[in-house]
Amino acid sequence: MNLTLPTLPEGRVLDVVRAPSQVLSISGSQVDPTEPSVVQLCADLVATMGVSPGCVGLAAPQVGIAAQVFCVDVSGHPKARTSHGLIVLVNAEILDASRNEKGREGCMSVPDLTGDVKRATKITLAGQLPLSGERVLITTDAFEARALQHEIDHCDGILFLDRVTSAHALHTRKVYLKPGNAGTS
Repeated sequence: MNLTLPTLPEGRVLDVVRAPSQVLSISGSQVDPTEPSVVQLCADLVATMGVSPGCVGLAAPQVGIAAQVFCVDVSGHPKARTSHGLIVLVNAEILDASRNEKGREGCMSVPDLTGDVKRATKITLAGQLPLSGERVLITTDAFEARALQHEIDHCDGILFLDRVTSAHALHTRKVYLKPGNAGTS
């Protein structure tokens, strides 16, 4: 079941900021989803996510803008049980969440670490679509629910590191080299 999004303008690929950048710890402002600069930001997030290998979500604070805007797309991800396709939301909030479960998360703004984070396995959230401002409700589960919660956290100035319960739940990200690249620097 895919979400029908309005057609966004062509997006630009933006630089992703990394922790400890201050913008990552600021709760983003609510914004007008019909404002041309917000619509362009949505398109830019989608474009940036699209060129980032393994990325399933990106929020405005990750490109240096403290705003309540993000995109998620878990289509084709092996951990995805449910997928609504490309989701781009403005001013999203979780309305209902159930049954927390621990799972491993990574983040483009914290590229060297992953961590075990407890998140709800089923959520219902509301948000506005860019361009039209239409309010939509999404109910989802499993990996897509985790990805959406991760991006909403970014919009609220929270990194997954803030949700890791102990040092034992933090891990160095594994980097797999392609054959023939081992030992190169």
